[in-house]
Amino acid sequence: MHIEPGVVVGAKLALSYVTAAGAATYATKLIADGFRENGVMAFAARALVATIATFIFFQVFPKFPVGVSEVHFILGSTLFLILGAGPAAVGLAAGLLLQGMLFAPADLPQYFMNTTTLLVPLYAVSMLAKRIIAPNTAYVDLKYSQALALSTAYQGGVVAWVAFWAFYGQGFGVETLAAVAAFGASYMLVIIIEPIADLGVLAIAKTLGKLEGSGLVTERLYKTAA
Repeated sequence: MHIEPGVVVGAKLALSYVTAAGAATYATKLIADGFRENGVMAFAARALVATIATFIFFQVFPKFPVGVSEVHFILGSTLFLILGAGPAAVGLAAGLLLQGMLFAPADLPQYFMNTTTLLVPLYAVSMLAKRIIAPNTAYVDLKYSQALALSTAYQGGVVAWVAFWAFYGQGFGVETLAAVAAFGASYMLVIIIEPIADLGVLAIAKTLGKLEGSGLVTERLYKTAA
């Protein structure tokens, strides 16, 4: 979902600084909550795992340039379910920055747009999870329908933000409309794959019960809400 260089340029880039600042402000709240609930070391360990995973999503996993952006297999809902919203947010932002600095410096001017595109849908997933997952259900016991809803929310949010940046930067011309439509259609592949990945990872986590209480995964993975 990297916004291609040249899609948003000049003074229009200022809006990305504002949206990223808003996303970072909410991330700060999640970080503070994580420190208070689990301790600094446990939070840092999960954030590191999320950073490595995000780097792999962007640099190792297959990616396909389509329209105004690239289709990446970004398993945002998976990070949320295993690590929690705060560590996932830190990891997404840090992993994207690391990948850009080491392998794609041309993408760095778009970093704040891309960070917004990754983080805001994650926050939406966090809110949706509270609505569709009963307090007495641990994440390892999720149904396919719930995993699909979370994945659709995340990937749909990514597509919506990419579309916003494209129309904001290039207008509503026929070429831009076609490019956004092609990108959105291609992202349906990720929406199909991610719920399966979620359930697969959750199934593995369920067999690794020793992770419970280790600090390496969110407590909600094995425990019901208080």
